Amino acid sequence: MSTDTDGARAPRSAPDAAAPRLDPLRFRQVVGRFATGVAVVTTVAGGVDHGMTVNAFTSVSLDPLRVLFCVNRAARFHDVVLDTGLWAVSVLTEDMQDASRWFATRGRPLDDPLRGWEHRRGAATGAAIFTGAVAALECRTHAVHDGGDHSIVVGEVLALDVPDPSGKPLIFYEGEYRGIA
Repeated sequence: MSTDTDGARAPRSAPDAAAPRLDPLRFRQVVGRFATGVAVVTTVAGGVDHGMTVNAFTSVSLDPLRVLFCVNRAARFHDVVLDTGLWAVSVLTEDMQDASRWFATRGRPLDDPLRGWEHRRGAATGAAIFTGAVAALECRTHAVHDGGDHSIVVGEVLALDVPDPSGKPLIFYEGEYRGIA
């Protein structure tokens, strides 16, 4: 990055158009070597619960408190969460792989989205928060940014919780679920 006259950082010039196109599968393999936590983002619209597994979730700012997650534009969850503007994040424990898989399943039935996973309603958002989660946040959408085939959803944090203080987080690495040894 270079710096302009105002001290702001300006992007470097675009890469050479003749550069070879990188293989998306190789990209996935390489970035899959970055271990991530696993979370389910939930919202409620018209009395119906919606949720999606994410591993693209991170803190953004301490002042004000902000986090972000990324959602594929083609996912059913995309438009619902953007329309509601309120959502919750449940960071999953290592024994919640089944919930992660369920909420990552494309085209799953929507008639019983929470499938018996114990949860409570967030006071700030009304969204489902898993009672077995290692951490939970409730958020209001602050901004949405273009992220290619995904939207980057930045949220203002409204509430925080640690539902299971002794829980160990579920980790995703090289395409597999893992725990902390």
